[in-house]
Amino acid sequence: MRQLLRIAREPFAVPVLARGWQRAVPILLAIGTLCVLGGLVVIWAARLTVPYPVYVSELGAKGAATSGAFAVALLLIAGGGFAIAVASGHIRSSARVLDRWAPAVTLGFAAVCFVLASQVTCTAYCPVPIVDPKSTVQDLVHTVSAVIGFAAACFAMLQVGFSRKLPRLSRLSRLSCGAVAVITIVGGLLAIVRVGADVGAWLELIGTTVAVGWIAVYAVALTRIPVGVDAEAEPDTAVAAGTDTGAGAPAEVA
Repeated sequence: MRQLLRIAREPFAVPVLARGWQRAVPILLAIGTLCVLGGLVVIWAARLTVPYPVYVSELGAKGAATSGAFAVALLLIAGGGFAIAVASGHIRSSARVLDRWAPAVTLGFAAVCFVLASQVTCTAYCPVPIVDPKSTVQDLVHTVSAVIGFAAACFAMLQVGFSRKLPRLSRLSRLSCGAVAVITIVGGLLAIVRVGADVGAWLELIGTTVAVGWIAVYAVALTRIPVGVDAEAEPDTAVAAGTDTGAGAPAEVA
């Protein structure tokens, strides 16, 4: 049981095939960064082809001309996010209440939610579940998976926001978490009350941009953190540890 809890808190931090894993991490981070940024570009390109205000989910609505692009974009973001999650298992939050599991687990869960949202899209015009009588079970599944995915991404930002290994990114993560939460909540409320749909649609797109942009910045920041260094070590210590590893001690002669 203790081993399972350790893996949940620090997945991939166990020194199994350490050298091979250290080589794979930069590749995963590069692939993940390209995928999430590519997905964001596809979302913006699809949105700009629509001459009227629409929420991001409406781009993938049944019968929409941008539904294919929407599915590809979400799959790119999900795949990239999962690759970054796999490569970031050595990062932990310094706050006990946020350290029940690693940010990698949270980010990986968000990626799974986005995969579901990409495959189960909303119906035409994306009626708000429960509130709108035209909504269906399909709308409910899509909305719940998208909302939970965004919430998980925000929680990952909060976890990284209290990580000692990334002091500069920690501040940005806390700001991004607050911004995404406020923007998406306001946009969602405008959609529910059916007021200011154009404002709500742009707010949701901005919130999506901030969230996906943070994932890319997080991946870039991870390239500066040596894999295998103690999660509670200070940044200067981490850099020194990475330098000392390459030096090596002279071998003793029998």
